[in-house]
Amino acid sequence: MTELFVAPNGNSLNGDALAGDDSAPGTRERPFATLGHAVRAAGSLTGEVVVRLGAGTHVLTEPLELTTAPGVHLTFQAADQEKVVVSGGRTVTGWQEQDGVWLADVGDLDTRQLYVDGRRAERAGVETLPGEVTMTETGYTTDSAAPLAWRSPGDVEFVHRGVYPWTEARLGVASVAADGDGTVITMAQPAFGRALELYNSTWEGQTSRGPGLPTRVENDASFLTEPGTFVLDRSRPGHHVLRYLPRPGEHPEHTGVVAPVLETLLRVTGSGGVTFLGVTFAEATWLRPSGPEGFLHYHGSGFYVGGPIITVPIDDAGSSVTVPEESATVPACVVVENASGVRFEGCRFTRLGATGLGVSGSEDVTVRGCDFDTLSAGGIVVGGSRSVLVEDNRIHHVGLEFSGTPGVALSDTTGCTVAHNHVADVPHCGIVVGPGTGTRVLSNLTTGTMRTLADGGGIYLAGPQGDSHDSGAVVRGNVIEDTRTPYNFGLYTDYGAAWVTVEENLVVRADSTAILHVSPPLDNVVYRGNVWDADPIGADAPPSGVTYEDNVTFTDGREPDRATAIRAGAGLLREPRL
Repeated sequence: MTELFVAPNGNSLNGDALAGDDSAPGTRERPFATLGHAVRAAGSLTGEVVVRLGAGTHVLTEPLELTTAPGVHLTFQAADQEKVVVSGGRTVTGWQEQDGVWLADVGDLDTRQLYVDGRRAERAGVETLPGEVTMTETGYTTDSAAPLAWRSPGDVEFVHRGVYPWTEARLGVASVAADGDGTVITMAQPAFGRALELYNSTWEGQTSRGPGLPTRVENDASFLTEPGTFVLDRSRPGHHVLRYLPRPGEHPEHTGVVAPVLETLLRVTGSGGVTFLGVTFAEATWLRPSGPEGFLHYHGSGFYVGGPIITVPIDDAGSSVTVPEESATVPACVVVENASGVRFEGCRFTRLGATGLGVSGSEDVTVRGCDFDTLSAGGIVVGGSRSVLVEDNRIHHVGLEFSGTPGVALSDTTGCTVAHNHVADVPHCGIVVGPGTGTRVLSNLTTGTMRTLADGGGIYLAGPQGDSHDSGAVVRGNVIEDTRTPYNFGLYTDYGAAWVTVEENLVVRADSTAILHVSPPLDNVVYRGNVWDADPIGADAPPSGVTYEDNVTFTDGREPDRATAIRAGAGLLREPRL
C-alpha cells in the first residue's frame, strides 16, 4: 500500500501543524498542499493507494477528475477522522458598507447561492408582481410602474411554482420598459417561448396555457429588505456586485462569506476502485438556470431543454397535459459516470447548488452512511446503472431551489437497492423509482415529504419494473409518514407501473395513503400486508391489474402490532450525525 498526505493551508495533519507543499514528496512529514496535486500524483501509481486528507478546507480551483484503471484502488480518507471539506467556493472579501448593506465587487464571479458562516443565505425576492398583470406572448404587462425601479432587470428571475402541481419553473427577465403608466416586461428567450409550448393542460373543461403569473420574483437590489438575504448584480461585465443584508451581530471582520464557484467538484470514471471515507463535499453551484434557457422543470429530476412536446390524456373526459418527449437531468456536483467499484461512506454532501451525487452508466456503486443536506436540488440521482446500493443515508432539506427534485431518484436501473435511509423535510417526493428492473426499496423512513408541491408521495414508483414478479420491483418494510401538501399519495404507484410488489409498509398522515386507479393503469401490481390509517383510493374495487390482499386499515389512532414491527425495522441503521 502507498500512502500520500495532503495538508491544506498549513493546517494540522495527524495532530502536527505541517505546511503542505506541492513540490514535496507527499509523505506524512512533507505533505502536499492541494488535493488536485495528490490526485495527479496518485494517477501514476498502481495497487492500493491511500490519500490521507488533513483537517481543513481543501479549496478546488478546478474539478477533480479521477480516471482509474483495473488493478488500482484509490482511497481518500480524512486523516485520523479529522474534519475535511472539499470546497468549490471562494471566500468573499473587500466588503464595503452602504446604508446597512454589504457590497463587494466580485469581478466576473457568477453564482446562484451564498453561504454565511455555513448558513445558506436566501436570494432576496418578493412574492408577487405589482399591479394588474397580464401574460403576453413575450412576457408580461402590468399597470404598475414599480418594475421600472428594478436596478438590474436582466438579473431578475421569475419563479413559477406549481405550473403543474408537481413542477416549478424559473425564467429570467430580459428587459423592462415603460408603457404609459405601466410596464412591459420582456422575458428571456428561448426559455419563455419554450414555457409557452411546454405548460399546457386541460382539466374539467378549463384550458391553461404557458407558465402563468410568477409566484415569486427574485434577485434585484430593490428586493433586499430581509436580513440574511443577498443579490448578485451582473449588469457590469467583469465588475459583478454582490450585495448582502447582514443579520444582527454579523460583521465583515468576523463573518465568513463563501460564494460557490465550481459547478462540479468531483468526477469519477474508469474501471478501478475508488473509496471516499469521511469527506465533506461543499460549495458548488449550477449556472444554467440563470441563463437565457432558464429552468423548465417537468417531473422529478428532469427538465425541458427543447424538442418535441407530446399531449398525454389524463382521463376519458378530455383532460390532458403536454409533456416533453425527452428530458435532461439536473446535474450533480459530485459525479460517478461509466465507472465501477466506487464507494462513498460516512461522507457529507452539503451547500451544493444542484444535486448532491449523480451516478450514471456505472455498476457496483455503494453510498452508505452519508448525510445529504442543504442542497438546491435532490440528494442522489441514479440512472442507467447496475448494482447500486443506497443504504443508511440521511437526506434532508434538499430541493431548496428546484422544488420538484426528490431525495433519491432511480431510473433505467438494474438490480439497485435503496434501503434503510431516512428522507426528511423535502419539497416533493422522498424516493422516486422510474422504469427499471429488479429495484428494491426496503425499510426506508420518509417524514415530512411533499412540503411544497403536490401530486407525489413519500415513495413514488412509475412505469414497468421488469417482466415478472421475480424481475420486478419490491417495495417492502418502509414507513411513510407526514406527506404534507393536499393531493398526495403516501405510497404512490403511478403511470403504468407493472410487476411491482408493495408489501408490509406503514403509511400514516397522508392526504391519501395510496391510489389503485391511475392512467395508464397498473398491471401486475400486488398490495399485500400493508398497514395504513385510511383505505387507499380504489381499495373497495381494485382494478383488474391490482391484487389487494391482507392489508390492515386502522382508524382509531392506535397502530396495530404489525405496524410496530414495521417501524422497528425501518430507518437508519446508525445514529444520525448532529
